[in-house]
Amino acid sequence: MDHILAHIKTRAKKRIFKLVSDQSLFDTVKVDLEACVPYNPDHNLDEDSWFKIEGFSNQAFCIDLLKKVYNSKDYDDLTKENFSKIAYLFSVQGDDFYFQKITPSLFVKRKTLVFGEAATLEQSQTRLVINALPDAVYFKGSDTLVFRNLATISSIFKGIDELYKEATKEEVEQFLGESFIELSNDYDVEKVSKPNRKRIGLAMKTLEGMSADDKTNMLEYIEGYCEQKLNFDKQNQKFEISTDEELKLLVYGIEQRFYTTQFGQEKRLANSVVAMS
Repeated sequence: MDHILAHIKTRAKKRIFKLVSDQSLFDTVKVDLEACVPYNPDHNLDEDSWFKIEGFSNQAFCIDLLKKVYNSKDYDDLTKENFSKIAYLFSVQGDDFYFQKITPSLFVKRKTLVFGEAATLEQSQTRLVINALPDAVYFKGSDTLVFRNLATISSIFKGIDELYKEATKEEVEQFLGESFIELSNDYDVEKVSKPNRKRIGLAMKTLEGMSADDKTNMLEYIEGYCEQKLNFDKQNQKFEISTDEELKLLVYGIEQRFYTTQFGQEKRLANSVVAMS
């Protein structure tokens, strides 16, 4: 049997309650998990794509609800006085769990005309708007969570935002201190944007796995694509970085985002990448 439940904001131990039984909240989401993208904070999803986290029940930010066998008898009905306290809804549909974050703007109270056999005026009642698509779906059979926006579900899965944690000030300083970077025009750690702080975290991991020869080839690769946009001192093997935009290009180069089309030989920047193997 399908159920719709709510997690409410309260200091009490009981926070999950039943709302509706024998009904589902969303249409079934059919997702090819093989085609989903392992979460990357710098990846822009296609319209029909989803991020995924595999082995989700083993993650520290997985909620207890998903780690145990679900039984509707463990939950009481939500009382009227607690409707306004709903933080998120989840719908148990078969073996899967569908989630929607609830914000104040989703509570609507207005008069409506209802068209049945005849038109009738329905007096104002509080309604909770359900989105066309859930914010996240947990497929229990494959132990995989899929979602489209990590920030949206961070209030549901506490701690999941560690997946897009930006580099700390110390880490940014360490990166800017790399031997191939020369800062100028008073550009420093305080002027590094939040998006670049996230990108730096990824770039540092990439650099850790590079040999000395790889790093030398990387600099030549970046210079070949960015010679009009980045100043490169070949003798000292240093890129001059004076703006946040220049830093972004450098980081994209470390991640090998630049490529040349096979037909037409046009140089391009890949805004998002997915490994094919």
